[in-house]
Amino acid sequence: MEHNIISRIREELALNVDEKTKASSSRFFKEEVHCYGVKSALVGRIAKNYFNEIKSKDKTEIFNLCEELFRSDYCEEAFIAAEWAYLVRNNYSEDDFLTFERWVENYVNNWAKCDTLCNHAVGSFIEKFPAYVEKLKTWALSDNRWVRRAAAVTLILPARKGNFLDDVFEISDLLLKDRDDLVQKGYGWMLKEASKPHRQEVFEYVMNNKKEMPRTALRYAIEKMPPDLRARAMEKNWKK
Repeated sequence: MEHNIISRIREELALNVDEKTKASSSRFFKEEVHCYGVKSALVGRIAKNYFNEIKSKDKTEIFNLCEELFRSDYCEEAFIAAEWAYLVRNNYSEDDFLTFERWVENYVNNWAKCDTLCNHAVGSFIEKFPAYVEKLKTWALSDNRWVRRAAAVTLILPARKGNFLDDVFEISDLLLKDRDDLVQKGYGWMLKEASKPHRQEVFEYVMNNKKEMPRTALRYAIEKMPPDLRARAMEKNWKK
C-alpha cells in the first residue's frame, strides 16, 4: 500500500509535467533543483486527493510516507510531504519536533521547500507547543543556511497573528548580521509579518538596528509600513 501510493503519486506527477513550469524553475532558484515541472495548484490538489486515502492511518505511518517523498529530492514530492504533515496537525505531539528538525536538516535544500514545510507544519507545531520556540533560536545558530532561514520563516504565520513578538526580535537579533541573502530575506519577512499587528514595535526595532541590518532584510521588514516610516527607515547609515 505505502509503496503503491508513492508510485501512483509519482506517475501522476510525471503525467502532468508542464514544460513552461519546468523551465521557469531555474529562474526561481540559484542552486540546482530537481523539479518535475508541475504547476503548484495541481500539486496541491494531488496532495489533498491522495491524503484522503491515508488520513485514517496512524500519524507515524503518514510521517513515514512523508519521509519517503522527501528523500526523492523532487520539489513537488517535498511539497506533498509538507502538506500531509500539516494536515495531521491536530495530532501533533511534542516528539514530532525531532522529526521536523531532521527533515529541515536533511531534506530542505532550497527556499521553497523550507518555506512550504516551516510556514505551515512547523509553524503550527510551535503554536501548539510554544515552549519549542526556544529551539528555533538554536536553529538560528546553525551552519546550515536553510536551518537558519527555517528559524525565521517558521514564525511567519504566528507573527502575522501578533504572537511571539519577543521571540521574533530575539531570532532577528541572532540573524541580524547574517551574510546569506536568503536568510536575510527570511528574517526580514518575519519582521514584515510581525509589523502588521505590531507596526510601532517593529519600526522601533528596525530603527534601533538599521546600522547593522543588511539592506535586503531592512527592505523586507518595512515593506508594509506607511511611506513616511519607510522613508525614515531608509535614511542613510546602510550596512551591506
